[in-house]
Formats: sequence, C-alpha cells, structure tokens
Amino acid sequence: MNLPGKIAIIGGGSWATALAKIALSTQDSINWYMRRPDRIAEFERLGHNPCYLTSVKFDLNKITFFSNINQAIKNSDTLIFATPSPFLKQHLKKVRTSLSDKFIISAIKGIVPDENMLVSDYFAEYYKVPAGNIAVLGGPCHAEEVALERLSYLTLGCPDIEQAKMISPVFHNQYLMNSVCKDVVGIEYASVLKNVYAIAAGICHGMKYGDNFQAVFISNAIEEMKRFVDTIHALDRDITDSVYLGDLLVTAYSRFSRNRTFGTMIGKGYSVKTAQLEMEMIAEGYYGTKCIKEINGKYQVNMPILDAVYDILYEKKPASPVICQLSETFK
Repeated sequence: MNLPGKIAIIGGGSWATALAKIALSTQDSINWYMRRPDRIAEFERLGHNPCYLTSVKFDLNKITFFSNINQAIKNSDTLIFATPSPFLKQHLKKVRTSLSDKFIISAIKGIVPDENMLVSDYFAEYYKVPAGNIAVLGGPCHAEEVALERLSYLTLGCPDIEQAKMISPVFHNQYLMNSVCKDVVGIEYASVLKNVYAIAAGICHGMKYGDNFQAVFISNAIEEMKRFVDTIHALDRDITDSVYLGDLLVTAYSRFSRNRTFGTMIGKGYSVKTAQLEMEMIAEGYYGTKCIKEINGKYQVNMPILDAVYDILYEKKPASPVICQLSETFK
C-alpha cells in the first residue's frame, strides 16, 4: 500500500474539522464525508464549517464533499474516522463497500458502546481490516488550538511502524509535531480513561476543590490509568509520555475540554440530563465511564476514580459524599 494516497475525513464535528485543516496543510486535496447534505451546502456557501471551528477558512477547490459514505470510501485510500464513538456504528451500518484494503486511522476517543470494543478491534473484527492497516491518533491536542495554530503534538499508534512512518508526514507542519509507536491498545484505553478522569476533575472544580487537590487527583488518576492499561495489555510503555499523561493533563485542565465542562456542571449541581442538554458537543467520557466499568468487571482492577464517576453519573449518587470518600483514598 502506497500511503497515504487519497485521504478522506469521516465526520463533521470540531475534531474532524481540525484534522481536515491539518491534512490540507500537507496534502493537495482531500475527500470529506459529512452525513447531512444541508451542512455540506452551507459549508460550500460560507467557506467554513457552519457549526464547528467557524474561524477556520477552507479552500473549497481542495475539498470533495460526500454525503454518501460508500462513495467517500471508494474514492479514498486512507480513511480518518473522527465521529463521536456513540455514532460510529450508525455510520458504519451504511457501509456496503469493503474496508479491508483501506488504511484506517481512528481519531475517535472512545469505545464502541454496547459492544464494549476498542474502535481498532471493531474494524478488525467486523470489517476485516488487517491490524497493520489500522492506526490510532492520540493527543494531547485540542481542536480549538489546532484552529489557532498553536504548537501541538500527536502520537500515531500502529502495529506496523513502517506504515505509521509513511502516514506521519500528514500530521507534521509548522504548528504540529508527531511521533509513532506500536501501543494501539494502550493509547485507545488511555484516551477513554482521560475523558473519565476529566469529568471527575470537572466535578471537583464545580465543587470548588482547589489546585492543590487537583494536583493530587491527577497523580492518582495517572496511577489508576497505568494499573488498568498494564493489566489489559502488558507492554513496555512509559505512562508519563505525552500521549498518556499529557493527554490526561490537557483534558482535565483545559477550558476547551468538553468532559471537564460537563463534570463542572455536575459538580455545580446540574443533573446529568440537564448538563447533557446544555452541552453543544458530546462528552465522550459519559459513555466511556459505563464501558470501562463493564470491561473492568472482568479484570477487577482497583479503580476508585472510575467507580466514583460511575456512581455519580449512573447510580445518581450525590457528588459531595462520593468525592469526599474518594479523596480519602488518595495519597
């Protein structure tokens, strides 16, 4: 496979838009699938995404839009999926063309709900994509800072390092650096867990816990993450690398973090439903909490932070006593 070939962005949200901006900084043109034809029409009229990262202007001559996912796939070699994890199955159910000869990059920071499967495993099992043709993108990297062209870093995980090295120039420009590694499983689970922990950090922030506590919280969260990913997929990884610790830090602290924002609303007393209704974007950590909780039923890793977030979001326990009890387990 001669990578990257023709690139297609699959998705129309903020991260998909940021990835399109990145791809067009290194490629002559891209394909772009968006589900809604009306959004495409508005994009073409305005010259920017009408709903997300509206400050980013695009050269429309370099973009071929598709509202039919099968046509987008047929006309592309590398597919970058950037849809919210709860909607992935909905998009893929429409696929009638083979994905087995495509290179798949998952930029999805979540687990496939109901299946409780990593996105990479889902493509491998249900769409027969060879493991060496599947890569994942890890942060720390907020779409909003890509839009502002602030220096950012990505990690590309792929079992086939040579394939990853061929793809990596797509994600390298004057404001973006990247590295490659083989830890697909670790990156995917870490990207789910950091969203869960960002919700917890937001809850604590909403309850007016200070910076001292947040520092202790992050120290305990990264240890919990390490326990889980090392149990699920033993590998010689350094949990302090930016794709693990760095992504956790930015998601737990940044004003751009939708998971932190969601958690802050919960900490201020919003119900889960009310917070979800007021959010303009999906907080992936809400779904990730349930998925990881169910997965951990098999492994029984000690995960007090995950358990606390689950109790607040799904058992509807009051946040104050749950966080108070959680804080007593910290060191």
